[in-house]
This record gives sequence, C-alpha cells and structure tokens, in this order.
Amino acid sequence: MSPHHEEQDPPPSTTAAPVHEHITDALKTPDLIRLGGNVVLARFETMKVYAALGAVRALLHRGRIVPGQTVIDSSSGIYALALALACHRYGLRCHIVASTTVDSVMRAQLEVLGATVDQMPPSQDLRLDQERRVRRVRELLADRPDFHWMRQYHDSIHYAGYREFADLVTGALPDVPLTVVGAVGTGASTGGLVQTLREAGRAVRLVGIQPFGSVTFGSEHFSDPEAIIAGIGSSIPFENVRHELYDTVHWLDFRHAMAGAIGLLQEHATFAGLSTGAAHLVSSWEAQRDPERLHLVLGADTGHRYAERVFARHAEAQDMRTLRPRRIRTLGELRPPWSVMEWERRPGPSAARPGRCAGSVEPVEVTPSCNRSPTQPHLRGP
Repeated sequence: MSPHHEEQDPPPSTTAAPVHEHITDALKTPDLIRLGGNVVLARFETMKVYAALGAVRALLHRGRIVPGQTVIDSSSGIYALALALACHRYGLRCHIVASTTVDSVMRAQLEVLGATVDQMPPSQDLRLDQERRVRRVRELLADRPDFHWMRQYHDSIHYAGYREFADLVTGALPDVPLTVVGAVGTGASTGGLVQTLREAGRAVRLVGIQPFGSVTFGSEHFSDPEAIIAGIGSSIPFENVRHELYDTVHWLDFRHAMAGAIGLLQEHATFAGLSTGAAHLVSSWEAQRDPERLHLVLGADTGHRYAERVFARHAEAQDMRTLRPRRIRTLGELRPPWSVMEWERRPGPSAARPGRCAGSVEPVEVTPSCNRSPTQPHLRGP
C-alpha cells in the first residue's frame, strides 16, 4: 500500500472557491502538487492559455488589434484552442490554419468556439504540412491585410501572460532559492516565468529540456528512432527562445520521457503529457543533486493525447529510478538517450539563430531534424 494512504485526511477547507467570469480563468491556473520534499509540480490543463490570453490582451491594449478583428495562426492544435478561447473571451474572430494532425475532437471544439478552421490535406511529411500551412497563412494575409498574424514562435508578446503565472508562483511558494524545470518549446513559458521572477530579485536557476533532433540547443544532428518528444523542440530556430536565460539543458529521447510520464502516474497518480514526464524525470535527478533548493516542475498539459502512444504501452516503460544522464561539457560530446550540460546562460548555437535551416519558413512544431524522414512516427506538442 502506498504511504499516501496512511496520511490523515486534512480538515475541510473553509475557503470559498472562486467564481470565474470565463473558462480561461479556470484553465490558466495550474494545480500545485508536491512530488517530494523539495519538488512541486505546476500541472496545467493547457499552459498555452497564459500565452494566448497575455498576447491578445497586450495587443488589444496597444491598439494593434481591435474587437471584431480576425487573428490568424497555424497550429497543430493546443495553441489553436488557447487562441480560440482568448478570442471568444475578447470578441475577436479567429482563423486557424490547422495541421493535418488536428483530430476531429479538437476541430469540433474550434468550430463551436467560432473559429474558422482551414485544415491541411493528409500528409505523413510534417515539414510539407508546415510549409503548406505557412503558404496558406500568407495567401490569406495577402487577400486580407486586416488579419493579424499572431506568430507564436517569434513574437515576444507571448511572454506577457507568464507575468501572471510568476505572481502566482511568488504568492504560493516560499521565498527560497528556486530551480524551474520545464520544456523549452517556443521559449515563452520557461523564459517568461523566469525572466519575471529574476527581475523581481528572486534567485532562480532555469533548467530547460530538449529532444534529440532539435536545432534550438544544438541536437539537430541526431534523430529519435521512435519520435520526437512532443512540443519541446523544433527543426527551425524560434526567435522567442532566449538562450541566455538557461543555466542547464537536458536532452532526452522518447523512451526517457515515457518513463517519466508513466512514473509520474504510478508514483503520484498524476496524468500528464510527455513533456511533463520529461520534466519529472529531470527534476528528480536535479533535486537529488541539490536538495537545498526548491524545484518547480512545469507540467504543460494532461496525458489524454498520449493515451494510445504512451500510456497504453506502460508495460514497456523503463523504471525511471534506474535512469541517469550522461554529463557533458560541450555539444560535441552530446549523445542519446539522455545528456545534460551546464549551459551557463550563454548564447544559442549558430544554427539556432533566425535565418538558418530552411530559411524563412515558419518553425515546425514537431520534427526531429531538418531532414525528417516522412515515415517517422509523430506525436503532437502541447
């Protein structure tokens, strides 16, 4: 029996639950769950609600968009839903150029919310899918210059919403040295949170997580034999990634992220996505090395989209307690399946700078390298 069952039930809470004016207020607030003495998980239904809400509010405040206007972006699903929810709240129209991978459930949600969905035809080549989407966005902008392109990967306006999350962290966690552990992705969630906390004078280390095959932190020469870890890397530079914010970087393969996700459900009854699983594995190792620091793990989404490809295969999962990273000093020493390097807030590698690897094409959310095999399996990102 788990030791958790032996604990005494807490007394009933007398604090009244808030009544929210819009569903986005409920969705954006994470559940804070202690995973150990010095590890706390911030588990979201979808973290990108912060990014979309913050960006839309800032754009409205600055007069760059006005109620009734149409905002547009390409997406593989999760940012699309967050943007559609923000538009629903603030009286904007939403046009999504959707990946071929957007499923019928997600598409139905978008359409009922009032978004126009322009979905790409079936394709196993995700780079082709992305290029089609970007081409379609540009066609629409040429015909409708009044549309506003959100550009979630490049426009730093997406940092704005995470200031609110930083305030929540400040109010909920003790003022002690803090390590934030999270997937890099577009850079807005980890960067936006940590930048705000540091500006307020808090001592914060930032530990970023990357898949093999991502150009963002120099692993583009590798490919994951199964699939890229969902939503935490890119084959093309993201302008919103500010490499100088990161103290440490971990690179993990799919199998290690899977071990972390299964371990999180087994040990803590918490059902979360692959990027959260990767962060759980990394934070467990980091917390053992530095037990005096509090570690905050960013859990970007739930595990529902990974039910078949990850959780149904739980019998295959490695025991995360047996896994250890390879410690490296330079990118030349980088090797799968798990490597860690002290990044020390240095600039990004040359290939991660805008204008490299596929020129002007917008970043692909999920591909392991600039030369992705069209038959490689695919998992969508958060």
